[in-house]
Amino acid sequence: MRDISAAPAATTATARRRMTSAELAVWRSLVDTTDELRRILGTQLLQDSSLSPADYQVLLPLSEAAGRRMRSSELAATIDWERSRLSHHLGRMERRGLIRRDECATDSRGAEVSLTEDGADAFRRATAPHMRAIKTHFADALTPEQFDALADVLRSLQSHLHPVSIVSATADGSP
Repeated sequence: MRDISAAPAATTATARRRMTSAELAVWRSLVDTTDELRRILGTQLLQDSSLSPADYQVLLPLSEAAGRRMRSSELAATIDWERSRLSHHLGRMERRGLIRRDECATDSRGAEVSLTEDGADAFRRATAPHMRAIKTHFADALTPEQFDALADVLRSLQSHLHPVSIVSATADGSP
């Protein structure tokens, strides 16, 4: 059985320690670099396809959804947008013929968002150039070893942000 009494003390000690200037510099570099990548990729996407990054972010889960349709609340949760932001953006996309909104058959309070043929075509045309831009501006900058290290860092961050609770980890009897 795992000794869980030591875990909170280690977490508390780590939480009290101030970040070093080197850690803050790395954090700032991460923020600046991801912002710049988003800006460059967004500009390239718009030039190559006339889809905005926000359009692409909406079209991607719709293209992968069963029947190319999702409830608007599910879509908002999937792309981590507030429902009001999504609603306004969907209105713009609907006027351009990329999506269609219909009343939900099972719940009159909700709406279903469907990918239109024009939307699917625009998404398909945008995907190859967008993937090339990601390769050029991101993948080509890293060695296979750096990709492995980055994957490890991202797993660590995800594990830290979404820890498995001790109760659920030990409920099945595993250590």
